[in-house]
Amino acid sequence: MTKPLLEVRDLRVEFPTRRGTLTAVDGVSFAIAPGEVLGVVGESGAGKSLTGAAIIGLLEPPGRIAAGEILLDGVRIDNLPHDAMRRIRGRRIGAIFQDPLTSLDPLYSVGRQIIETIRTHLDLGDAAARRRAIELLGEVGIPAAGQRIDHYPHQFSGGMRQRVVIALAICAQPQLVIADEPTTALDVSIQAQIIALLRRLGRDHGTAVMLVTHDMGVIAETADRVAVMYAGRIVEIGPVAGVIRAPKHPYTAGLMGSIPSVVDDRERLVQIDGTMPRLTAIPPGCAFHPRCPHVFDRCRRERPELLDAGATRAACWLHAPGAREPSLGSRSTKVGS
Repeated sequence: MTKPLLEVRDLRVEFPTRRGTLTAVDGVSFAIAPGEVLGVVGESGAGKSLTGAAIIGLLEPPGRIAAGEILLDGVRIDNLPHDAMRRIRGRRIGAIFQDPLTSLDPLYSVGRQIIETIRTHLDLGDAAARRRAIELLGEVGIPAAGQRIDHYPHQFSGGMRQRVVIALAICAQPQLVIADEPTTALDVSIQAQIIALLRRLGRDHGTAVMLVTHDMGVIAETADRVAVMYAGRIVEIGPVAGVIRAPKHPYTAGLMGSIPSVVDDRERLVQIDGTMPRLTAIPPGCAFHPRCPHVFDRCRRERPELLDAGATRAACWLHAPGAREPSLGSRSTKVGS
């Protein structure tokens, strides 16, 4: 097995408040190998984006990493001083955010921003950095890159701005890219092009990608493996084909059952009853048990860790030794009533 580039071990992110401490990410562990795309999926508030922000050292105060370790190429980075982490961010870890306008300075041309980033992290002169910037813009699909390099962000469409952000993220040849909802604000045809770009990163450059999204369709098209998050924890993780075709956690089964299909003749989509709990009111035991159609007494008392469940691992007592494995099905699985 390829040695992991990124390892996250028992990560815990907390937010101190006047009424107590909120735990937003609780005991999350995963690894990403060079060239691999790991999709992280879940509802809003599940902790996906906070996990990515913790990895790149951009947690908004008063958020903090309260426990766990983050290792990049075998070296711990979660305890580094601010300046040391800033040198890693951009050079070894790139970031792509949902809204490209938050990543681009409207007062400077896109070329100036890419060139400055290249010169900050690589030993290149002005002319060489400019050539590199033009090459990158062409690589991410910007037509007439030699002319457009001197244009400003407002002169690009939304899809083209996202391509510029991807060029900015990879300009220093990082080992890891954190992509947080990179296709959400784009139309379907542009989404497909951005997905192809992200896949090419791993294939051509050996870059590891953590793709944060709520869209299982994007995950299916892009990722090699998928981690499903719920209430700050990973509830299922495994190869993307296994998770999509044969989900082993009732929450994952509900997500898959709620996706429309052109080959399915169901009159109604599956509905997961209830809502994800607030951080101040996470129930004891399994956090999903109030919404789970397979709940039994142990679910209400004990919180499950990830258990082997065939090709994947699922945090569900239905997969404990001696338990009868449920028939959760695939896309047609019914969750709730």
